[in-house]
Amino acid sequence: MYIPKAFKLNDQAVIEKIINENGFATLFSQHKGRPAATHLPLILDRERHYLYGHFARPNSQWKDIEGQTVLMVFQGPHSYISPTWYETETAVPTWNYLSVHVYGSVELIDDEKSTLASLCELIEKYEGPDSTYNLNEVDADYIAGLTKGIQAFRIRITEMEGKAKLSQNHPTERQERVAEQLAKSEHTNDKLIAEWMTAQSKNND
Repeated sequence: MYIPKAFKLNDQAVIEKIINENGFATLFSQHKGRPAATHLPLILDRERHYLYGHFARPNSQWKDIEGQTVLMVFQGPHSYISPTWYETETAVPTWNYLSVHVYGSVELIDDEKSTLASLCELIEKYEGPDSTYNLNEVDADYIAGLTKGIQAFRIRITEMEGKAKLSQNHPTERQERVAEQLAKSEHTNDKLIAEWMTAQSKNND
């Protein structure tokens, strides 16, 4: 990923925050001699430096993925930035966004216990705090059939890089104007970028 110095994320905690808040990633690998991609949720194990997930077995991307160095892209919020928000007419549109790229080596998981543990962790993350759903309480035969239909895996992380393009290359006054306009938007992405810009401004004070 091309990352100009002003946009490079050096704080590991911030990179992990983006991964955890935007866990539905795109996994890229080589499959049958050409690039392949699958969109799927991934869980970060920060302490062991692994990402966990699973493929649907009919998706043949998993069949030759073991041992490959793969790329996972976690796309955070992103927003169009209008030049009409600037204090000058000498400007062009741009895009602000957050993104994290993770590289690692794939290991397939074939035992049912580890597969179920991975699924439970995924469900625990995304079910609401008041949810009564518990995968361990679902009919055992149904779960057995479910696990036969997926291929679990883990990815040993070898490199992480993060980019936060938040108008850092513009004057402070212009950054404030952009954040103010984004905060007025009805779109969630715009509001989130505004929050990140405001937080960045406070950190730089």
